Amino acid sequence: MNGLNKGIRKVEIALKWDPSPSGEASTDLDLVAAPYRASDPHGEPGYVVHFDSRSPDGTITLNRDSKDGKGFGYDEVMTLELDRLDERYARVVVGVVIQQHQARRTFLGVGHPSLRIREGYTVMAEDDFGGVLGATAATVAEFVRDGSGPWEFRSGVQGFEGDPATFVRAMGVSRRP
Repeated sequence: MNGLNKGIRKVEIALKWDPSPSGEASTDLDLVAAPYRASDPHGEPGYVVHFDSRSPDGTITLNRDSKDGKGFGYDEVMTLELDRLDERYARVVVGVVIQQHQARRTFLGVGHPSLRIREGYTVMAEDDFGGVLGATAATVAEFVRDGSGPWEFRSGVQGFEGDPATFVRAMGVSRRP
């Protein structure tokens, strides 16, 4: 039956958090995604999708971007159309970055952060960043495929400490099993 398995096709990554208390600097979390070539799945990404951007072919799109966590429901939403992604890409890594505008902030200082990853109505993973409270960023998902085979999901939140630009360069290294 493996020949009938279409794998993961279209995924939604959704992120929400509470706004900062009155008088404090706003909290800004950002979803970031990067596809990696089959020839170098842990090297430099083909491109990076983050706030105010989308993939060149429209397969990875940030549908909603919040700079303060104000609003109803999920504040940031990103769609990955893996079934349309060029075959030269064999890996996509998704991360969350806390912008470090006025002061250093970790997930411990973010009010009720929450992550949901789903395909259609099927929830694939949920997390509250409780395992990475001292981190300033985290990888939250990895999607991989062999050749032109089906996409597979590897869950797990892994923390990172450093500035957002450094995180984007480091997020493609091998993830811990």
